[in-house]
Amino acid sequence: MAYERILLGMGNPLLDISAVVDEDFLNRYDIKLNNAILAEEKHLPMYEELATKYNVDYIAGGATQNTIRVAQWMLQNPSATSYMGSIGKDKFGEEMKKNSKAGGVNVQYYEDETAPTGTCAVCVVGGERSLIANLSAANCYKSEHLKRPENWALVEKAKYIYIAGFFLTVSPESIQLVAEHAAAHNKVFSMNLSAPFICEFFRDAQEKALPYVDYIFGNETEARTFSKVRGWETENVEEIAVKISALPKASGTHKRITVITQGSDPVVVAEDGKVKLFPVILLPKEKLVDTNGAGDAFVGGFLSQLVQEKSIEECVRAGCYAANVIIQRSGCTYPEKPDFN
Repeated sequence: MAYERILLGMGNPLLDISAVVDEDFLNRYDIKLNNAILAEEKHLPMYEELATKYNVDYIAGGATQNTIRVAQWMLQNPSATSYMGSIGKDKFGEEMKKNSKAGGVNVQYYEDETAPTGTCAVCVVGGERSLIANLSAANCYKSEHLKRPENWALVEKAKYIYIAGFFLTVSPESIQLVAEHAAAHNKVFSMNLSAPFICEFFRDAQEKALPYVDYIFGNETEARTFSKVRGWETENVEEIAVKISALPKASGTHKRITVITQGSDPVVVAEDGKVKLFPVILLPKEKLVDTNGAGDAFVGGFLSQLVQEKSIEECVRAGCYAANVIIQRSGCTYPEKPDFN
């Protein structure tokens, strides 16, 4: 099978500023663990405080970019993946380019001259994480960049396209362009629910993209918020997964499959009105370093097998493997080679 640029991701590239903090830090900035939010005015001093007072790691991040980097790592094929998003013309942007290229991803960044590269504070307490994203340049992505011949060529080359829900806040127009292209050319289009606030406050943009989505990913909190917003009156993740997979589709070529992770509980997969549960690899608490990127890594592992046309069982197994590797390390990082077989 030809893997040349088979998988394309589009999203918000953010430089993760990751540090272990304490409860006092969380309280001062009104941060809840296991959450993902956009930075407000009150959060802005936090980035400087992290960088000066804490031992920080800088890692090329952003949900979709994490997923594509993990898929590239799992595939170990030098030209399998591409990624687009917007960065600033600054040292963080240069750091991001260096970091991504080292990971083997073909990145085509739109470089915005008016805003700094986006950052994401990753606050870790007891292995659990909270994400506060300051989008900055990531918020400036324009569909004109996507339409450039050299970039649209990557869309045409890709057979699988993945976009996290966070990109709905930035360029819904770009999402529609690639979603409609995927439907018209029998390609597989995947998205992620990404965060409760996306399901709540960007519902219209999400509704517009959903009919094109063949694989929808999320975690149990996002699934329950999705259900609540739609007035489904159920918190049962399996029921919600089935309902999501049954929502209308723009093209009948592929059925929709819903994949919901639940931390250490089994992964829920819904297709054709039925649910399958897949156990995850359990990790002793003392080996857990940091849950940041676990969901992104799961999707990266899953997609690495999907593009090889492996079974759902294999896709989930690879997703669980990748997530398990990531949570034993700081940030969304991994060893040189996977030992998945």
